[in-house]
Amino acid sequence: MSPVEVAGFITGALCVWLVARQNPWNWPIGIANNIAFLVLFWTSGLYADSGLQVVYIALAVYGWWAWLRGGDQHSVLHVTRTTSQQWIWLAVAGVLGTGVLHWILMSFTQSTVPFWDSVTTVLSLLATWGQARKKVESWWLWIAADVIYVPLYAYKDLYLTAVLYVGFMVLCVIGLRSWSKDVVRV
Repeated sequence: MSPVEVAGFITGALCVWLVARQNPWNWPIGIANNIAFLVLFWTSGLYADSGLQVVYIALAVYGWWAWLRGGDQHSVLHVTRTTSQQWIWLAVAGVLGTGVLHWILMSFTQSTVPFWDSVTTVLSLLATWGQARKKVESWWLWIAADVIYVPLYAYKDLYLTAVLYVGFMVLCVIGLRSWSKDVVRV
């Protein structure tokens, strides 16, 4: 367990706890978490997960803005459901993204887990888009990713991070229940 992994654990737990409560402070705390995990994952050979942290930082800036000003007429954004058209887009992006990322990891890195690194990275990106737009179903995508992340991190000897992701699953269920109660019909 390194200090970087401990920092990732603390900031990650706080970030997801704040997301579940729809607190916009989750975004800057999440950026601190992204920086810690970028370093941790790179040194562990999880190259896609490491690169994902850079994307998360950009999405955090967008998410913070969207939560505060991204609703109708620049008001606070409300929780809504993912539309059928959005699900089609998410499925196509998920399959294509996983395929392209898997090819990149196989071709240009020494990844020992290219498929699982690709799948979890793409699921996380799709979930983050949903989270930034306050789509209640984003919690299901996070749960799917976390189910894969826990054994993946244990396999890479990142046991504290694996435990964190078990906690994330619990927080995801709490977030799903909370956001489901706040869904605004559009």
